[in-house]
Amino acid sequence: MKAAALVRRRAVVAADAFVEVAIWRVPTPLAPSTHRFKYRLAYVVKERCVLRYDNERAKGDHRHTETTEEPYAFSTPDQRMADFEADVARWNHEQGRS
Repeated sequence: MKAAALVRRRAVVAADAFVEVAIWRVPTPLAPSTHRFKYRLAYVVKERCVLRYDNERAKGDHRHTETTEEPYAFSTPDQRMADFEADVARWNHEQGRS
């Protein structure tokens, strides 16, 4: 079985910013992840990715900010989306983009 696309969308959230969400169901987990999702959630501002959640084989679930990459504790798809949206809101607030 090949990966099946579940969600693929881009939402413009400001004249210079968009959120992109791509989620697939995979036949087997991408180790060390234990779930069957491959995903990329990105927030791009002024053509620069300032926040990204994704998972890769060997790296597992993690998130990127402008300057860091750190592990992300995946629990459910809904919680991952809520965490991403909260980080986008926090980033906007910190940058005075509320």
